Amino acid sequence: MAFTYKRLDKDDAVVLLIDHQAGLLSLVRDYSPDEFKNNVMALADIAKFFKLPTILTTSFETGPNGPIVPELKAMFPDAPYIARPGQINAWDNEDFVNAIKATGRKQLIIAGVVTDVCVAFPTLSALEAGYDVFVVTDASGTFNTAVRDAALARMAHAGAQLVNWFSVGGELHRDWRNDVEGFGGILGGHLPAYANLIQSYNQK
Repeated sequence: MAFTYKRLDKDDAVVLLIDHQAGLLSLVRDYSPDEFKNNVMALADIAKFFKLPTILTTSFETGPNGPIVPELKAMFPDAPYIARPGQINAWDNEDFVNAIKATGRKQLIIAGVVTDVCVAFPTLSALEAGYDVFVVTDASGTFNTAVRDAALARMAHAGAQLVNWFSVGGELHRDWRNDVEGFGGILGGHLPAYANLIQSYNQK
């Protein structure tokens, strides 16, 4: 069977940020705290840069999972914000699914905490519902690398594409000539090595 390259399309993609909550972030051990926060905010910057519809959701935020990371709420003040009263799988929440359907888009860019539950469960549900799912591995976190690897294998086996925030940006941007400074600024803002590259470019 011939392979079909389903690439991200800025006109058909929606970003789902699932359970990036203060309490749950304490569980993330497969990335350092600073590295993980940088990755999440890089994905958020990409969503803003490409004007992608973005949906925020939390799980039982009145309990130990805690409130959403304030920087995300501040970045997307007008985005749908679904505070799930108890559903572990975000896809089990009707308001969350309806918010996705309202965008009319079929490509879901998903990141969340923790990878094996809050990301994996809605990813599997969305794939079953006929969506194309792109899991942002480095903006999702969990207990350790063994748990992460098992969760990613499960999702990939089901048909999800595994990406990182850098590849999401590159695939959406398509061509450097679209906006060198804007896109390069995002990369440089989140990757010190790329900041050096951009600085060198600007000194031409």
